[in-house]
Amino acid sequence: MTETVERKLSVSAQPDNGTPSPLTPPKCSQSLEALKDITFGSIAGIIGKTIEYPFDTIKVRLQSQPSSLPLRYAGPLDCMRQSLHTDGLSSLYRGVSAPLLGAAIETSSLFFSYRLAQTALRATLYPPSSSDADPALALPLRALVACGAASGAFTSLLLTPIELVKCQMQVPLSAGLHRGAGPVAVVAAVYRHHGLAGFWHGQLGTLIRETGGSAAWFGSYEGASALFRRYDARPHPTTPLHEAAAAAAAPLPLWQQMLAGAAAGVSYNFVFYPADTVKSRMQTEDVAQRAGGARRSFWVVATALWRLQGVSGLYRGCGITVARAAPSSAFIFAVYEALRGWFP
Repeated sequence: MTETVERKLSVSAQPDNGTPSPLTPPKCSQSLEALKDITFGSIAGIIGKTIEYPFDTIKVRLQSQPSSLPLRYAGPLDCMRQSLHTDGLSSLYRGVSAPLLGAAIETSSLFFSYRLAQTALRATLYPPSSSDADPALALPLRALVACGAASGAFTSLLLTPIELVKCQMQVPLSAGLHRGAGPVAVVAAVYRHHGLAGFWHGQLGTLIRETGGSAAWFGSYEGASALFRRYDARPHPTTPLHEAAAAAAAPLPLWQQMLAGAAAGVSYNFVFYPADTVKSRMQTEDVAQRAGGARRSFWVVATALWRLQGVSGLYRGCGITVARAAPSSAFIFAVYEALRGWFP
């Protein structure tokens, strides 16, 4: 671990400074830091998506069951059993190409825009003071939560088209799509019926989920990391002061990084899950049907689902989503932090 990274961790661990440790790299050229965010975020996102994708397929199938018909799946386990029995394990990875690209774009965009938002706040609302040991670490938790929300709002614009293609491939209901249609066929069908704007169908749901979810994601990770650092740096009668200072300056153990990442994943997915449910239902509607003027807005879909199925309909598939989000998010943060440590 380099001196700059150790200094970053030691400052955030000081007991009289309540500031959690933001995911802020050492000072370097903006272009190099942007390249690191994009590269490291892409790698971490692809690894996380590979772990979680089968569970995501089950979640989408549970969310997109028609309200007017008897439920096809009794729950996540029944959905997995039927999927494996009908099409085998490959059916759970159907459409994985678009999500892998989406995961690379999403995660890199989140970390990149998160850093930019911090830079903007330091230049405006939170200018560094002479008492700050490191100006790059002068943001309180509430500011980091706001930075997370800003990064999610930006990322939603990039993510909506990719998620639309993913959902259409996971649940191919469109008249113009055959079972197991590839991404090119889905893109062609959407563009043929709705043009370029059709790829942002469900944008409001993605915006709500990403803005609130990313605020919870980064906020939970930063808050949990700060608690771990405070716990690791707590005074002990038998511990010499220099050893306590060294422990505070050291990076978090891997298990603590992963627990903080798991908490972030749970927070991200649970709080704004209803918005994701509505978005999935909008994006899995028959493309040809929507082309005939039956395209429904976010609030129309949400209201109809609430009237028919209530809270349980809005949170259908939430359990398996939270279960897959914890390990996926844990690996994302662990991989990103490790790459930042290896290539400061």
